[in-house]
Amino acid sequence: MRIGYFDDYRLGIIKGDSIVDVSAAVKDIPHTNPGNLMNGLIARFDTYRKKLEEAAASGKGQPLSAVKLRAPCPKPNNIDCMAVNYMEDGTRKEPAPINAFMKSPNSIIGPGETMILPDVPASVFEGEAEVALVIGKGGSNIKAADAMSHIFGYVNFIDGSARGLPPAGNTFYQMKARETFAPIGPYIVTADEITNAQKLQIRLWVNGVLKQNFNTDDMAHKIPRCVEFVSSIHTLEPGDILATGTNHRGLNAFQDGDTVELETEGLGRLTIKVCDDLKRTWTRETRLERQEKGLEDVMAPQLTGKYKK
Repeated sequence: MRIGYFDDYRLGIIKGDSIVDVSAAVKDIPHTNPGNLMNGLIARFDTYRKKLEEAAASGKGQPLSAVKLRAPCPKPNNIDCMAVNYMEDGTRKEPAPINAFMKSPNSIIGPGETMILPDVPASVFEGEAEVALVIGKGGSNIKAADAMSHIFGYVNFIDGSARGLPPAGNTFYQMKARETFAPIGPYIVTADEITNAQKLQIRLWVNGVLKQNFNTDDMAHKIPRCVEFVSSIHTLEPGDILATGTNHRGLNAFQDGDTVELETEGLGRLTIKVCDDLKRTWTRETRLERQEKGLEDVMAPQLTGKYKK
């Protein structure tokens, strides 16, 4: 099942190129906003699945092209992100020690929305293509052997980053947790629709140019281990997001006016815009392209604008 929000946060089931409003089927779930409605639905999905299927079968669909899709998980309680979790096409000799960080729920934006590059002295802004897990059954200290049963579904996720902020060593919080730095969408695909989440191709385009292209089979720490690790730190709750990391070799500088498209196999395509009021510019090279040129600094240098060194 493909499920998400559209227009004024109506709940919809996507069928082909159309979406059916199923909001009436979940109106009795206690909620105060679209965020805790989705979290509440995920927690009660076994009870509501048949109601949703019946509503989708009997309802009249609208073309996806005629509606505005919204972030499908607009207010997760937790957003956990795995750090350095790919083998980088075999160029890493061994996995990095397992690690993660958190983003603010306020970082979430949805399809067609805009990532805002703030007025801060970042050396570069990047966005990492990732597949994220949406937690269904919560829990703490989840064993890897049980982890897959705790996954409700999967969604495209872009991990926005403001690199190189001072002071040196003060990194993840101010780099990762900024508003608009967690685009997700265009909808959640329930876990039963994905045959093998550890074998999905992920592609990211910037202005139509393919920049990232890698497969989830290159993960250093596989999905069950990620769930096990994060749930050993804090309790996972229904609707939480766990982003599984990226292959860094295709990372490139996001900048004003960019159109970014992320497509994970089976999860649809997420499209966002980028806005920088300062109109700063960077080279368009990926990290891999700079590495292949023998350049010591693989991150794109700033060419023009405020904070250029």
